[in-house]
Amino acid sequence: MIKKILVANRGEIAVRIMRSCRELGLISVGVFSEADRKAMHVRYADEAYYIGSAPSRESYLNMESILEVAKHSGADAIHPGYGFLSENAKFSERCKEEGIIFIGPSSHSISTMGDKITARQTMTKAGVPVVPGTTEKIMEEFRAEEIVKGIGLPVMIKASAGGGGKGMRLVKHMDELIPSFRTAKSEAMNAFGDDSVYIEKYIESPHHIEFQILADRYGKVIHLFERECSIQRRHQKVIEETPSPLMTPELREEMGKCAVAAAKAADYEGAGTIEFIVNDNLEFYFLEMNTRLQVEHPVTERVVGVDLVKEQINIANGLPLELNQEDLHQNGHAIQCRIYAEDPDHNFMPQPGLVTHITVPLGLGVRYDGYVYEGYEIPMYYDPLISKLISWGKSRQESIARMRRALYEYKITGVKTNIKFLERIMDIPDFIDGKYNTHFIETNSDKLFQPKFCGTECEDMALIACFIDYIDKIGKIQPPKFTDDLASTWKDFGRKRSILRL
Repeated sequence: MIKKILVANRGEIAVRIMRSCRELGLISVGVFSEADRKAMHVRYADEAYYIGSAPSRESYLNMESILEVAKHSGADAIHPGYGFLSENAKFSERCKEEGIIFIGPSSHSISTMGDKITARQTMTKAGVPVVPGTTEKIMEEFRAEEIVKGIGLPVMIKASAGGGGKGMRLVKHMDELIPSFRTAKSEAMNAFGDDSVYIEKYIESPHHIEFQILADRYGKVIHLFERECSIQRRHQKVIEETPSPLMTPELREEMGKCAVAAAKAADYEGAGTIEFIVNDNLEFYFLEMNTRLQVEHPVTERVVGVDLVKEQINIANGLPLELNQEDLHQNGHAIQCRIYAEDPDHNFMPQPGLVTHITVPLGLGVRYDGYVYEGYEIPMYYDPLISKLISWGKSRQESIARMRRALYEYKITGVKTNIKFLERIMDIPDFIDGKYNTHFIETNSDKLFQPKFCGTECEDMALIACFIDYIDKIGKIQPPKFTDDLASTWKDFGRKRSILRL
């Protein structure tokens, strides 16, 4: 049985995995790059080891260095989290060769579902509907033109080995095809070391819905219902929720069966996610499978009441699934907001830097999965995700209201974040009514983004107005009169002037 787990990741997901390890009485081993010496996961782990310099390829993607630490520390197993080596079939195989348990699927399953073209072929054989498009890699530009003329515009060009929105381009006009094709191939090579792409028909008004699955090594597969992931920027998710406001009981049952069939077709073992695209007519198509734990897994945990990391560890230990499909139910409604160090008003550009203050929201129905603290410097080398904020309520309306409150309480200074942007989403009628698709941010851009300055003249006027307001307030402020009692003067100073004891 597993007694010691090396977590081959960083940030909030590393801390989250280690928490489940601690509850199970397992020893956790952390690894860190030069940029992460002071990171929270290093502090939280029972043991922590340096694995390389800041760039990912020299640290968190350096499988030989990670395996060396695993052997040196005596770890029985490696949990890859998400990103980095989590969907690397070679790493799964190397763990097996070294006698270390990989907490995830086999290299065969990762290869089958990780390559999007192979996955499409596998799903077709299993009777799972797929989006019309190619079933082979497209390498030549003239071939791309032939295919697009055959299936018609608009189309999506996607990296075969891709994920996370990388190597993906939407083509609406024929003159965009070749430049988009070249860009997708270049981006795919840089991100995944593989420039092969495929083309599929673009679904109008798409809804991005995924199903969480669990599978043991004895052939038992269950699903833990759906997550709605349609609010995205640059093809990357920003907000997720479950249950999906689009879902009907009949559609949920049909998609759930297809998700289970998809996992069985891949001989899958562990936790994974089957992603679908659904149109306004509730017709759904297989999109891809993520052979790992998802960033958005907490909403499923909160509504279904299952610790997915513990289930992953149990499956890796060779234990059969104790959960049965008929016993699983969705209880209430959960929403997750991804908190990023980024500037939404400037194309969501990352904003690394020093966190000078942080106040984390708490209270009934709020979960916080984070890793930054006051004095921590968010590095420029990795994804700018700061934390995940999850709200739960008995109804969707209560969950939205609770998320509004939590976002209001969440304060971070020193770096720019997307918190205010997320607050604005909570007030958009389309979101409140649950009537949105993957075009949500584009459709509501006038309400979500701050108006642009009209030039230096407007900036000067704003600065002058702020200075006048500041001078006016300074003139009205009177210092509090301290008394001889033992009451905290901090409390007095923080109250409104009208109730100060003068």
